[in-house]
Amino acid sequence: MNLFHAIILGIIEGITEFLPISSTGHLILTAKILGLTQTEFLKSFEIAIQVGAILAVLVLYWKKLLLDLETFKRVLAAFVPTAIIGFLLHKLIKKFLIGNIHVVLGTFFVGGVILILFEKFHKEENSKIGEIRQISYGQSILIGLCQSLAVIPGVSRSAATIVGGLAIGIQRKTIVEFSFLLAIPTLVAATVLDLLKSSSGFSFDQWELILAGALVSFIVAIFSIRVFLAFVSHYSFKTFGWYRIVIALLFWNLF
Repeated sequence: MNLFHAIILGIIEGITEFLPISSTGHLILTAKILGLTQTEFLKSFEIAIQVGAILAVLVLYWKKLLLDLETFKRVLAAFVPTAIIGFLLHKLIKKFLIGNIHVVLGTFFVGGVILILFEKFHKEENSKIGEIRQISYGQSILIGLCQSLAVIPGVSRSAATIVGGLAIGIQRKTIVEFSFLLAIPTLVAATVLDLLKSSSGFSFDQWELILAGALVSFIVAIFSIRVFLAFVSHYSFKTFGWYRIVIALLFWNLF
């Protein structure tokens, strides 16, 4: 793996982290296209460059998260189930799931079908919750449980949280912003946990690659978040559903 690979993967992370299409799945597929072997370092790299996306959210939403106690408490409540499940299954996930192309393509396809069907039957006018502080703690925990599905590569963290939130009556823009905020503790915990377990053997050059990938993902994610917010204000997620299905079928034929 070299600097060019790190930059490409950083771009993919920045674009896909907050879209309902699975950043982890796209990183795995991109690595496959680039001819990279799924080594332990590459797996850690794909997790660690999420720091860039985290910083992008902090830059855009730090006031809402840090200065609004009610929002902070709800984000924390939603994070708890993800933290527990992620901690308990970390070794299993990294050993058997991350890098598994069959798992990624299968979840891409199924996730695409779910998005299309959900948007077909979901009635937006029934959504009553228009502010994050109106979300109950029970609803926050439920959203966190939905997010936990994303421990499976190819299951989009943002799609799981957004669909879960829409299903319980949260307005689209509100649940999208909540998903952004929930990404902060989730991705920080995932990165720290993995680096504590894996980083002792990293060389200086490998740390440079992680830093480069994270920096690129930060720059791209700033743009991606703004575009996604504008998109959800006017369109449904059916487009992302069809995209997931097409990618799954295309790569299934290739690999």
